Amino acid sequence: MTHLRRGWQFAGECLLPVAVAVPLVADLFCAPDSDALDLAAVIVGSLALVDWRRAPLVPLLVTTACMLVHALHAPAGLSAALPVLVSVFAAARAGHQLLAALAGVVFLGAGPAMSPAAVSSHPGHEFVETTGLLLGWFIAAGLVGVVIRLRQTCLRKAEQDSVDTERAREEGARWRADHERLRIARELHHSLTHNISVIKVQAGVAVHLARKRGEEVPAALLAIQEASGDAMRELGATQHVLHDPR
Repeated sequence: MTHLRRGWQFAGECLLPVAVAVPLVADLFCAPDSDALDLAAVIVGSLALVDWRRAPLVPLLVTTACMLVHALHAPAGLSAALPVLVSVFAAARAGHQLLAALAGVVFLGAGPAMSPAAVSSHPGHEFVETTGLLLGWFIAAGLVGVVIRLRQTCLRKAEQDSVDTERAREEGARWRADHERLRIARELHHSLTHNISVIKVQAGVAVHLARKRGEEVPAALLAIQEASGDAMRELGATQHVLHDPR
C-alpha cells in the first residue's frame, strides 16, 4: 500500500514538468530559429521541476539557467518564464524568499522581456506592458508561495498547540486521579489504624485482666494481640510511604 501511494505521488509530481514542457516544446516547433540547444534547455528546465517539493533550490537554479539560455539563444515568448515561475513559487514556499527574488530579477533582467529580439519586436508601450506582465507574474508567484508557507506554519502550530493542550489535559486528569487515589488510601489507612489500635488496646486489656485474676489467657486472645501489633507496625510503614513527597 505504501509503494502504491508513493507511485501515485511520483506520478503526480511528474505531471507538472510534462504540463510545463508541452507548450514550450510546441512553441519551439513553431519558431523557425530554434534548434537542438533550445529543445535541450526547455526539456531540462522543465524536468528539473520534478523535485520542486523536496529540493526547491535545485529546480530554481536549473530552470533559471536553462530558460535564460533558451531566451538569449532564440526569440522566446512569455511561456519561457513558466518553469522559472514555478521554481520561484516552490522556493518562496520553502522559505527561500531572497533566492527566489534574486532568480526572478536575474531572469527578468536578461530573459525574454529584455532580449534584443523582444525589445525590437515590442517597441514603446508594448515592451513596458510585456515587462510589467512578467513582473506581476513573478511577484504573484512569490507572494502565493509565502502565503502558503505561512498558512502551513500556522496549521502546524495549531496542531502542536492542540497536541500540547491534549497532553496537558491528560496529565492533569492523571494527576487528579493519582491525588484522589492517594486521598482514599490515606483515609482508609487512618480508619484501619484507628480500628486496629482499638482492637489492640482491647486485647491488651483483656490479657491484663486475665493474668491479674490468675486465669489462663486464651490463645486466640494472644494471637489477636500479636496480630494487631504486627498490623500496626505495617500500617506505620505504609503511612510513611503515603506521606513521602517523592
